Amino acid sequence: MKSLLLPLLCGAGAGVVASAHSQHPSAPQQQSKSFFRQIGNSTWILGNSLWNVTQNAQYANKLMYKGKDRVGEAVGHYVSYNGAASDLRWTTASIASSGPNWLDIRFSATEGDFHWVLHDDLAGAYQYFVNRALPTLGEFRTLWRLSNTSFPSASTNVKSGALPPFSAYQSATNVQDETWQQSDGTFLTKYDWAAFLREQTAYGVWGEEVGSWYLHPGKEYLNGDHLKQELMVHRESKTGDTVQLNMLHGTHYQASSRDSFATGEGDARIWGPWLWYLNDGSRQDAAKRWEREEREWPYAWFNNTAYQSRGAVQGKLLLSDGRPAAGAAVFLGDNRNETVSTLDQGQNYYYTAYADDTGAFRIRDVRSGTYALYAWGNGSPIADVITNFTHNDVEIVKEKTTMLPSLTWPVTNKTKRIFQIGDFDRKTDGFYLADGAIPVQHARIDKCPANLTYTVGTSTPSKDWCFGQSKLGTWSVSFSAFSANSTAARLVVSLAGFSQGSSADILLNEAKIGNITSASLANSQDTYRGATRAGEWRRLEFGVPRGLLKEGQNRLDVRVTRSTQWRGWLWDSLVLEAV
Repeated sequence: MKSLLLPLLCGAGAGVVASAHSQHPSAPQQQSKSFFRQIGNSTWILGNSLWNVTQNAQYANKLMYKGKDRVGEAVGHYVSYNGAASDLRWTTASIASSGPNWLDIRFSATEGDFHWVLHDDLAGAYQYFVNRALPTLGEFRTLWRLSNTSFPSASTNVKSGALPPFSAYQSATNVQDETWQQSDGTFLTKYDWAAFLREQTAYGVWGEEVGSWYLHPGKEYLNGDHLKQELMVHRESKTGDTVQLNMLHGTHYQASSRDSFATGEGDARIWGPWLWYLNDGSRQDAAKRWEREEREWPYAWFNNTAYQSRGAVQGKLLLSDGRPAAGAAVFLGDNRNETVSTLDQGQNYYYTAYADDTGAFRIRDVRSGTYALYAWGNGSPIADVITNFTHNDVEIVKEKTTMLPSLTWPVTNKTKRIFQIGDFDRKTDGFYLADGAIPVQHARIDKCPANLTYTVGTSTPSKDWCFGQSKLGTWSVSFSAFSANSTAARLVVSLAGFSQGSSADILLNEAKIGNITSASLANSQDTYRGATRAGEWRRLEFGVPRGLLKEGQNRLDVRVTRSTQWRGWLWDSLVLEAV
């Protein structure tokens, strides 16, 4: 059937090809079918009556929509890994499969196959990538670099509005990696458009006539946990292109992210399908389309046995002191893993959820396989929990629900808690200058003081403890101990993020008990790239010898001994308890 259908589909696109290459483009004539056709050596055109793309060996450098080329002088669409170092080059293209009103177009490179799934009535396309020979990598992405006149604005789930004009960069001073300072002291940086990846619905770029959106209703193929952040959209500082990123495996705001991926018939790692969606620029329409895609995921039309083999898992988490693990973050990830953090996991497929008020959770539509279940506190009412939970060997079977046994999460004895500053939730939420609605803002950490004193019992985190620390100086905690510590204690330092370049000594009553140092903590590129809510979480623990605490007033100091502007740490929590 395909051999009979192919000439018809190619022929149906002939009129569109003409309009796409005319000197003065106009809206394509109405066509009844999606089309695909090779029009030159390593040049193809694909689309339907609503839009079409001209794809070359490396870039899709023409996007026709509503009678205009929406790429213009920009670069266009491409797929790459490890930044701009390795763009995929398409050696062949063909129709992989088809139906009465759709085509699946496959573009092949040495590393794998990138697919565009066209529907006759859809502006845009479903896309997915099948691995064949990707190397071990940190960054893998698809992206559009589009006309800045057609797409002057951008939207994520936390930020929406006009992108900085290209002219603003030309008169500003570069101060660090893609960050520019204007004459009025304000900053231009692509990182201010970063966001939490798993919180996205429809994000993209838009103008008065057109919008380009990415919709990932199933995020299982993305790396990292609930707090994985990535670049989403920005203005290209050197050319002015409007950039819409699709970070499938990213490294931003992480200390480590390098993975190898499965290959082979039936086992190959797949990213997608997701929807790339075109409309008239309406954010409301994009949101409505998101609701439809979310209802339809996982996609019944995607013909892949492993993708369609899915089950569910449910269980209940109870703390060892009898409380439910209410609101806990739950992550289904790599099994039998003891070395890679949940944020840095990315080789396989991943699922996130939150427990309800009773500690119960359910994750549906999980690919069949063996996973580990991880959990950690997500603030009140278990903001005091300083331990994590892992349960290995969770088997997911097609069309079955895995009922986990009673899950008991060991926690420390709250009655031994001497003080705690901040909720233990891997985020800066609740601290001075923290703002969950604006999680990324360059140089906000500069507003945190060099010196402060926090008095346990009278001070409050929201007024008296800043979200990040970087400047030379000392942050002191004044607290009472009711009797001399006859045993010992431990100090738990929980950091929501850390950027190398600043270090501190930690002293109790002037005796050094630990440090926060670039010598032992890897760089997660967070504070200097504007992260204010989270980066990569670290938990440090330092012993307090018996006798060091004294009856009455005591003082704990976090004394910064080395400072680099914008580089330091984000605070999650600071806990001292007897052991």
